[in-house]
Amino acid sequence: MGIGVDVVDLARFERALSRTPALKTRLFADAELSVGERVLPLRSLAGRFAAKEALIKAFGESGGIRWHHMQVVSDSHGNPSFQLTDAAAEVAEHRGITAVHLSMSHDAGVAVAYVVAESS
Repeated sequence: MGIGVDVVDLARFERALSRTPALKTRLFADAELSVGERVLPLRSLAGRFAAKEALIKAFGESGGIRWHHMQVVSDSHGNPSFQLTDAAAEVAEHRGITAVHLSMSHDAGVAVAYVVAESS
């Protein structure tokens, strides 16, 4: 149904979060900021932001989706996926999207995310 990719410059992302501390809570749900007791580092948050941007591209529309409607979660092995709620879930259903695949990485000052949205 769609693919999306996004790249985030880590230094630029860090400056944005430093200038506007409330940005972190606007972009991420509390559950996205840590894994267990471990607070996620900046590079991981940048990857999650890139993932959300890539998801919008894979959907082909934003349809009223807010940042908290698409949460990046990890399974017990650390594999990332999305938890879609509200408008994000509605857009996926409306477009017939039945599965969303996510891959993220970070290196050399950038974070990247790749999303594939498919239907059955």
